[in-house]
Amino acid sequence: MNTPLKLSLYGLGLAAVFAASLGAGHLAGPGSAADNPQPASPAHGGHAATPAAPQPAEVPGGLQTAEDGYRLQPLTTALSTQSPTALRFAVLGPDGKPVTAYTPTHDKDLHLIVVRRDLTDFQHVHPTLGPDGVWQIDLKAPAAGQYRLFADFQPAGRDQSLTLGVDLPAAGDYQPQPLPAPARTATVDGYTITFDGDLVPGTSSKLTLSVTKDGVPVTDLQPYLAAYGHLVALRDGDLAYLHVHPDGTPGDGRTAAGPQIVFHAEVPSAGAYRLFLDFQHAGVVRTASFTAVAGQAAAPAPAPSAAAPSPSHGHEGGH
Repeated sequence: MNTPLKLSLYGLGLAAVFAASLGAGHLAGPGSAADNPQPASPAHGGHAATPAAPQPAEVPGGLQTAEDGYRLQPLTTALSTQSPTALRFAVLGPDGKPVTAYTPTHDKDLHLIVVRRDLTDFQHVHPTLGPDGVWQIDLKAPAAGQYRLFADFQPAGRDQSLTLGVDLPAAGDYQPQPLPAPARTATVDGYTITFDGDLVPGTSSKLTLSVTKDGVPVTDLQPYLAAYGHLVALRDGDLAYLHVHPDGTPGDGRTAAGPQIVFHAEVPSAGAYRLFLDFQHAGVVRTASFTAVAGQAAAPAPAPSAAAPSPSHGHEGGH
């Protein structure tokens, strides 16, 4: 082989070696993990800047059939409008068995509230607990409709009480009634009860209810369930439940037996509420009811300009 041909082949060989080296460098070059390993990405749990998930809002009482492992289990499927019939139910514990031990609240192991869903009827009763953990009471629905049952109780060993709710029907021609208009007075059996105070959503509101009979202040209210009065507030629509007890205790040396009964209530939202006051006088427990609106009316909007008219938004005002 002559010299020029040898040099030509040698040059082609060098070019091939250089090209191969260049290709290898591109595949595993300066930016590759092989030559410049990158620090491992931290696990997701290590991100300190990750914002915490927002805490769910507290659910008002009575909207749930079950909470914290406890469940309200009705054993009666309907209420009767004809005559008092046995209403039976149980409270099941986290183990699935009926709860048989309770911590009394206001002299009772369990308070049962039965209210028609249009808030026209209200009963506050106290069933009897059997040894098998089944509660029972004879009850009559005054009219056909859908009723909400609220069980207000505190299981033994638990620090706080629970309010669970369930619906039961009363068969018949259901004619729902509109919510009564807000009012500051109510009458029952010759008694006049005056309501003073305003419900403010999200904060404690002082409510004073004064009892008179034939225009004379009642100053000898009798203790009922260890208090001079009991107040239940139900939100119109979903019937969110608030059981509010008054200031003071009968016989504590500072709480008068009327005419005023002072409560502090905290409602969860703006809107209309139906208030039911139980009080005892002359040996009879009576119930007075009010409609109150929580939340102030919105400030009036400025007059719309001719160039850019604004839509009108209606807001329901309150006291």
